[in-house]
Amino acid sequence: MDELLAGLDDVDWAGLRHAYGSADDVPALLRTLRTPDQEERQNALHTLYASIYHQGSRYPASGPAVPFLLALAADPATPDRDDPLYLATGMAIGSDESHLPAGVDIAGWRSEVARLRASDAAEEERRLDAWVAEAADPRERRSRELRCKHFDFTDALMNAEAELAAYDAVQAGLPLVRDLLADDDAFVRAAAAYTLGWFPEEAAASLPALRALLETEQDPAVTANALVSTGLLDGRDLIPRLREHLSGTEPLPRWAAAIALLRLDVTDPPVIAELAAACVDPPGMPGGPVAFMNGDLRLYSAAAIAGMADPPDEAAGAVLDGLSRTSDDASFPMSAVALRLAFRTPSAPLPPYADLTDVQRRTIRVIAELPDTSWRWGNLMEILREWGLPTDRDECRRYAGLA
Repeated sequence: MDELLAGLDDVDWAGLRHAYGSADDVPALLRTLRTPDQEERQNALHTLYASIYHQGSRYPASGPAVPFLLALAADPATPDRDDPLYLATGMAIGSDESHLPAGVDIAGWRSEVARLRASDAAEEERRLDAWVAEAADPRERRSRELRCKHFDFTDALMNAEAELAAYDAVQAGLPLVRDLLADDDAFVRAAAAYTLGWFPEEAAASLPALRALLETEQDPAVTANALVSTGLLDGRDLIPRLREHLSGTEPLPRWAAAIALLRLDVTDPPVIAELAAACVDPPGMPGGPVAFMNGDLRLYSAAAIAGMADPPDEAAGAVLDGLSRTSDDASFPMSAVALRLAFRTPSAPLPPYADLTDVQRRTIRVIAELPDTSWRWGNLMEILREWGLPTDRDECRRYAGLA
């Protein structure tokens, strides 16, 4: 273990911080990921998620932990080796939903961090004041004022640099991740294929590795992750391979091929039909996981359709069919996608219901008829408020002309 984690104790963990203060507990937690005791291992993993990746945030201790997480993932003696790889990837990109369906805009990300580094607190305050003043209406202005109220330039710069440092740390370890595409463990191969898709600057090296994997891979989930990553990396040379999977018999790779092809601007009817069907009845995952959007293939399909410039009516209808089948917290992101698909941009106040388009009217009706298990959460209220919709269920139903 000492050789595997060489250099771990050379890092000044006590001088670094995570969500709960000093990161001096990180070395012991990383070592515990090697223990054969599953309960101890899972407790250490959960503690790492809570500390160096707390609710999607990254800290000065996050980036330095990445090389050791990757080393653990690469060592066959480590149990559940996909776990440290998924943790490292999560720290690199945050919530993957925020990057989908387009993928990581790394050029824009680096530009924004450079802008912050060249700025100062006074300049950022002026920029935010101008942003508030540009609000389209009083409701949006209040929302922007609330977001700016707790802004702290020092924290914003530290967070931005910690996020990019974690991303760059994983990118530096991608040669190791590409080697894992040949691992004996299908869960590790799936995690490696998922990871590669978030690093477009490494596409020239990653796409040939994914192509080689797809030549021999038999596991549907590994194949699906590799296909989606191929699309995210703009692998247009692999479109013939994607078309083969789209016409295949395996539901999971067929869905992933459609996702990748749409990302590559291929909008043939079979592509749209596959994604529309997945909105209503997404394919199952009998083997390993498809990691994108936490495995919510319905949501990913809907987001891909909503990202189209002019989605066909039948595809928009399928998104609403899928939304009508959700409940609890699965309704929140699907409602947001459906509203974006129907309205494109928020409008407050909304016009009379009769003046809306057919798709807009149906969207509101489907949301109004979501079950109590969806309407009892504040998360849905926040989404409806953003789009100018009534946040009271009865009022929403009256607006939609429902009993």
